[in-house]
Amino acid sequence: MARRLLTLLAALVFLLALGQTPAGAASFANPVKPVKGADPWISYHDGNYYLISTSWTDAITIRKSATLAGLAAAPSVQVWKGDAASRCCNIWAPELHHLNGRWYLYYVAGQNVGDYNPTQRSHVLESAGSDPMGPYTYKGQLNSSWMLDPSVLNVGGRLYMLGSANGGTQNLVIAPMSNPYTVSGPYSTISTPTYDWERQGGTVNEGPEVLQRNGRTFLVYSASGCWTPDYKLGLLELTGSDPLSAASWTKKPAPVFQRSDANGVYGPGHNGFFTSPDGTESWIVYHANDSASEGCDNGRTTRAQKFTWNADGTPDFGTPVRLGTSLAGPSGEPSGTSTTYTLTNRNSGKCLDVAGSSSTDGANVQQYACNGGGNQRWRLEDLGDDTHRLVNVATGKVLDTENCSSADGADLRQWSWLNNTCQRFRFLATDGGYVRIVNQATGKVADVANCSTADAADVRQWTWLNNGCQQWRLNPV
Repeated sequence: MARRLLTLLAALVFLLALGQTPAGAASFANPVKPVKGADPWISYHDGNYYLISTSWTDAITIRKSATLAGLAAAPSVQVWKGDAASRCCNIWAPELHHLNGRWYLYYVAGQNVGDYNPTQRSHVLESAGSDPMGPYTYKGQLNSSWMLDPSVLNVGGRLYMLGSANGGTQNLVIAPMSNPYTVSGPYSTISTPTYDWERQGGTVNEGPEVLQRNGRTFLVYSASGCWTPDYKLGLLELTGSDPLSAASWTKKPAPVFQRSDANGVYGPGHNGFFTSPDGTESWIVYHANDSASEGCDNGRTTRAQKFTWNADGTPDFGTPVRLGTSLAGPSGEPSGTSTTYTLTNRNSGKCLDVAGSSSTDGANVQQYACNGGGNQRWRLEDLGDDTHRLVNVATGKVLDTENCSSADGADLRQWSWLNNTCQRFRFLATDGGYVRIVNQATGKVADVANCSTADAADVRQWTWLNNGCQQWRLNPV
């Protein structure tokens, strides 16, 4: 028996040395999000990962999956849209924090003007309950002048707002908070880019992210210009008693995570942290480019990897891994990864279905009792502009608005992909885990005719009425 165990152990070590995962183990490969992957943040809550990242638009979307691998194919669901001219647009660096039983969504947004950058400010939303998908309400602006990358630090039961502000150079700043949406004192500077490795292409300290372990508090931040391949991570540790004082923070003199030319990873930075489902592993999520010539835009993709801890108690992030490398997923995940979905109507409990599994253009889309058939399973493919095409698994054809009509009652059917806006849909969160399916061309939603609960009831488009017949649950299968 002992000899058999040693043989199995040797086989496991061999597989790991080859960069492979044992049969049956969860695995994934970067990128975790291949479109709009900049400034990523992952929260794990109640059996699911929630991934959020920079949109560059007026909308904030979240992906949800039970596995890290599943995030790559998960739909992007809109949970917020800019609600005022002063903060409508160019949304950057959103983060989710669970505080006092609610979710707070911190983000950067500004005006829709030619040179929008000077108008960027930090803001916060509050959830109505304990669901990371919202709904959310706007709570307030967190600063009066230009500031990026808001995040929250909790030390000794007190909250602090972190950010990156311009004081001649781009510096890390901090201020006290009286609650998760109110800054209660002035901002003070705790780090400036003084080392050469913080000044490549730009004098930048930004993206402060909290990492705490064994009573120690670290800030991992991004340094140098995000438009350069030398964007990288630095480390501060809280070694004094007052987080508002620069003297209380000690900076590590060398970067802790940076480009790997050997692995084809450039400009890794603006990270977040999460813990494996079973609580035993530490993970970093970050963005990077796969070419040294790429810059600070939507070409950056979201990547994740496990990290370890040094003997002195500091984090060891290692080297960013090459895209496509098979990695073991976080410990404690379920074994299966879902890449397809059923769409279940809130009113009837029935599934969005291609009638008769027909493969013809124009075949009707209806509701029908859920039966697990391929004609009720859909790939919800993010097209990189916050819209999706809904590809039926059985037929390979997409959900389509008949003749691109904008009329109430226009039929929803399947059709070959034509890459037009009549075949593009947005998912907008409602409540209770449901969404409305909104056509990009018409702004109207998928609706069960006459709120029928019968099999084969038609699904059409209609003006939003906020009823259960127009709401759908996205169920991974």
